[in-house]
Amino acid sequence: MNDSPKLHKALHSVHLWGMAVGLVISGDYFGWNFGWAKANFWEFGFAIIWIALFYVMFALCFTELAASIPQAGGPSAYAKRALGDTFGFYTGYLVLVEFLLAPPAIASALGGYIHFLFPIIPSFYAGIGMFVLLLLINLTGIKQTARFELFVTFVAVMGLLFYLGLVFPHLSMERIPSFPTFPSISFSSIFISIPFAIWFFLAVEGVALAAEEVKNPAKDIPKGYIAGIFTLLCLAGMIYVFTAAVEQTNEIATIEYPLSFVLNSLYGVESIWPILFTFIGLFGLVASLFGIILGNSRLLYAMSKEGYLPNYLSKLTKGPLVPQNAVLSGGILGILCMLFLDTAELITISALGACGMYLLSLVSYIILRKKEPQLDRPYKAPLYPILPVVAILFGLFAFGSVFYAEPILTIVVFVVGIFLGGGYYMSQIRR
Repeated sequence: MNDSPKLHKALHSVHLWGMAVGLVISGDYFGWNFGWAKANFWEFGFAIIWIALFYVMFALCFTELAASIPQAGGPSAYAKRALGDTFGFYTGYLVLVEFLLAPPAIASALGGYIHFLFPIIPSFYAGIGMFVLLLLINLTGIKQTARFELFVTFVAVMGLLFYLGLVFPHLSMERIPSFPTFPSISFSSIFISIPFAIWFFLAVEGVALAAEEVKNPAKDIPKGYIAGIFTLLCLAGMIYVFTAAVEQTNEIATIEYPLSFVLNSLYGVESIWPILFTFIGLFGLVASLFGIILGNSRLLYAMSKEGYLPNYLSKLTKGPLVPQNAVLSGGILGILCMLFLDTAELITISALGACGMYLLSLVSYIILRKKEPQLDRPYKAPLYPILPVVAILFGLFAFGSVFYAEPILTIVVFVVGIFLGGGYYMSQIRR
């Protein structure tokens, strides 16, 4: 363990709310709409409700873990404490899969939005440029990073409310299909659309990765995290229903800038409203990309400190105490992923890492309740043990969906994990 220097403690509950919402809010601007290529309105809606219930249950349990064990490793630290080094490593690996593949997906969409505003700029290069710019801002220090994240998150939320206000006069509930009869529901469509329902909430657990930089973890983590989940649930529901009530779902099922496309259809290409919204919408994508870069750098830093990854990733800069090598390494890997995977594949594999981590975190939660009953728990999740058991069943269903959607890439993720785990095991033997 490298005990010095330490990360700054500078965050309050409002910063954590900003991180919780900011990490995820790009999922309202793009990505979720790919689910309409797999299922109709009601089928995809059932998938979203299923995942929303799962995230509420998971959030209650995860908040208890984060407030009780405020470490930058987050899920990796919980699994190590409950299940040992091996599970700590693989839980951290699954979070890395989620947090290293989500940024290139968001950067791709960010490039698409910029291309929508300025057609002369190729979307790929715009995405790369924004990725690099946000990496550099992440090197300035946690105070500046948290303030910037809070600002862009607030603007992004205002952008979604602006979108809802623009589409409200055009709402037509006749566009919403009648509630289906049971025989007409395609459960396979619900199943394969789940990865895109997850995108509405993916990475919200990243709040725990900044736990070491929170001034009062016992009070601030529960307040910031639960407020963030509630905000995301409200926004996801309204965006989903309002969009379907003004546009044919198949028209936007494969577009990386669906909300701007909807406003273009409603107001015309010459109108100022789609352009103004798209400009504001950039803040939503920036908020998520920026926040996830922060999260994956802190995870790389924490796993390096625990000995799971090379020691150079836990080195901090002298002035702002930023894990510079971790920030840059995560960024380079993300840019490489942009070169070889498309947006839908990046979303699905990010969801795979998330679902695997959720399951291991819930198992860790149950074991820690039994193993360490005297652990100081400033916040306790209700309905134990029913709540975590039901959450695990929901999570298994979600994990199976992601595996079914991308079986080959899933196998690649597992093979890479086994290879890295073998390398970690050999390094432990040498020590």
